Amino acid sequence: MREHETAAVTTATTGRTTENTGRDEVFQIEEHGIDPIPDAERHGSAKDVFWLWFGSNLTFTYVINGALAVAFGLSFWQATAVVVTGGLAFVVIGAAGLGGIRTGTATLVISRAAFGPRGNWPAGLLNWIVSIGYTIVNTVVGTLALEAFFTGLGWSGGTGVRALALAVTLTLTFAVALWGHATVQFAERWMAYVLAVGFAALLVLVLPGADTSAPSAAPGAAGWSLAFVVMLAGPFSYVPMPADYTRYLPRTTSLRAVTVSGALGGFLSSVALGVAGVAAATQTDMTDAVAGTESLLPGWFQPLFLALVLGGSVTNSIITLYSSSLNLQVLGIPWTRARAIVISAAVTAAGSLGALFLTDFTTSLLSFLSLLIIVFAPWSGVFLADMVLRRCTYDSAGLHASTGGAYWYRSGWHPAGLVALSAGLLFSALTCDSELWTGPLVAPLGGADLTLLGAGVSALVYVLLARRGVAPVRP
Repeated sequence: MREHETAAVTTATTGRTTENTGRDEVFQIEEHGIDPIPDAERHGSAKDVFWLWFGSNLTFTYVINGALAVAFGLSFWQATAVVVTGGLAFVVIGAAGLGGIRTGTATLVISRAAFGPRGNWPAGLLNWIVSIGYTIVNTVVGTLALEAFFTGLGWSGGTGVRALALAVTLTLTFAVALWGHATVQFAERWMAYVLAVGFAALLVLVLPGADTSAPSAAPGAAGWSLAFVVMLAGPFSYVPMPADYTRYLPRTTSLRAVTVSGALGGFLSSVALGVAGVAAATQTDMTDAVAGTESLLPGWFQPLFLALVLGGSVTNSIITLYSSSLNLQVLGIPWTRARAIVISAAVTAAGSLGALFLTDFTTSLLSFLSLLIIVFAPWSGVFLADMVLRRCTYDSAGLHASTGGAYWYRSGWHPAGLVALSAGLLFSALTCDSELWTGPLVAPLGGADLTLLGAGVSALVYVLLARRGVAPVRP
């Protein structure tokens, strides 16, 4: 898009011309939101994407996921195979960032091409809930680790200590996300340096004791499918986010390099931590994953381990909280990104309080991960199919038009996208097996959870319905 077109879109979406915006700098509040980033303000390279996905996925959640695979009846090697397969899904995440380079805007703005500006709203709301849900999960994990650290210092336990731990975890997350894109990238890279060394040490300490013998009984279809759902839930939940972090990259950035960098970053960290969780689960009870893993470590490393859990939780929460603020702008909140993030932070705090003081966290986590895929697998199928059909080229002005434009379709709704999404949601709901909902087709399928295939169903339906009307934008 030409510079004068970029300026016009910026003015229409934010009420502010490009001349009035500040540069994307560390420890300065980012002024851009979902408005297109002008070429003159773009910077960085593909390696920034590597550090973003590498650092943000150095989170203890993957240790929990690996442990859950063993809990579902898989052996060490079977569970490790599932972990690796889940890591390979980051190829999709890397590729999903291509639209950010081409359009200079957020993923959930780009998805208007698939659903229409008005049709994009329900899916945008569901994805905001998903983003906040993962922020809550990581906040709770970090809080529990910090609480254990305080207890180790001799502080008496109880509600007060847990509340303090929650306040510290939320503050660390909110401060970085509030500053914005440049600070997020900076924090993810430097925290990754430290966390990578620490988690590598964790893997070295836990892996040698792993029980690699075969289980007494085969896991069955239910065990395999649940393990895949939990392991792929993490990567798939990122599909609505990649362009949020590539939109500042210059248009000349290699698309292949961005895809490879993103894929490699997410793969390395998620697989390493997932394998650590698998190894730990073959040696001890991981119902309380933090306490279980800690019991396998030498005393001198335990305080460092708790610091790793806290740090990893914060790095992941930062990107989900940051993206949620852009999401709220897509939903029509007439605020700046920095103001909108306060809403997400408040909901995160409320949800974390409930998870920490009102429910059993392990049960809630499993139920949450099992249900999330019903939403974002079908949405991802439609979005990615649309991206492929368009060859990742878009009419940027049309993406930001309040009425009319290339993506207005039928009064702002794209029938093909919404029908495909509905088909995927229905399939996923019918085949989901979780604590909160069991679909009617689970029992006939031998207990298998086929929720993930909702992405394939929605993608196939979308291609069949939209292939003649959706085409790449000609330069």
